[in-house]
Amino acid sequence: MGESGSDGPGDSEDFEGDAQWRTAGDRIQTLLDVSAAGGPVARERAEQLVREVVDLYGAGLDRIMRLVGDPVLVDRLAADHLVASLLLVHSLHPHDLHRRVSDALDTVRPYLGSHGGDVALLDVADGVVRLQFAGTCKSCPSSAVTLELTVEDAVRAAAPEITSIEVVTAEPASGSAVIPPDALMTHVRSNGNATADWHPIPDIAELAPGEVGGFVVEDLPLLACRVGDELFAYRDRCGSCDGSLAGAVLHRKMGAAIGEAMLRCPRCHAHFDVVHAGAGMDDGAGSDVHLDPMPLLERDGVLSVAVLASPTGVRR
Repeated sequence: MGESGSDGPGDSEDFEGDAQWRTAGDRIQTLLDVSAAGGPVARERAEQLVREVVDLYGAGLDRIMRLVGDPVLVDRLAADHLVASLLLVHSLHPHDLHRRVSDALDTVRPYLGSHGGDVALLDVADGVVRLQFAGTCKSCPSSAVTLELTVEDAVRAAAPEITSIEVVTAEPASGSAVIPPDALMTHVRSNGNATADWHPIPDIAELAPGEVGGFVVEDLPLLACRVGDELFAYRDRCGSCDGSLAGAVLHRKMGAAIGEAMLRCPRCHAHFDVVHAGAGMDDGAGSDVHLDPMPLLERDGVLSVAVLASPTGVRR
């Protein structure tokens, strides 16, 4: 789930700017590689030019941060994704490592909650972040993968200097299906990155409360909906009949509380709990009847969705 509001006409310009700067590093590296065609001297001079420019704006940022003084304004600067990334490059970020990791986890807790889970920060020491997950998985094994992607991405974006993330096993509550820690952060603990690519998809933010819309990302059809202020995304595939969910609508069971939104398949009429990881809601629906959730978060100020890049046990 990502922040979903729209602040006005300037949002599209902000998105275009964020998207441009997110790829600036790749463009710089490409230019350096091209310069190598002129020989080692040309390559060395190009790299020196980049270092000089980086040092120059680093010195400027240092002076800006010392001149600002106002703690409120400093926090606003640190909350801006682009500014924060530049401050991190020059070790000028006003918040220490523990706070940055803690704040990052706060941003993804609503998403974890939609899967019936939560996460606690136990410790940050010597570049290692130690976490403990809690709660129950209300959907399927794919929930563990989406949680892994969500947590790792948030933590590493806020604290790129960390070396690893460790998960501490919690004692399971009696009678509850606690998310197995071994199923979480598998790639992270093996010192690898979660196998997914994040793609900006700001149009999802335009969905009105109660609206369901279809989107295509990297040739993968998705279904997104808004329940209140929250946004949810799933693969466009019914967990019961395996057909497309195109034309599906949100509604509530009679007597259900506000916010308990169900998505009904227009073909087989199966019902799914979109607020809680797409779990099947019909009588007799087993744990294998569910929707496949997609991580949907704000990355670098842009609402983005993660698409798995290699097999992880979740059907693509």
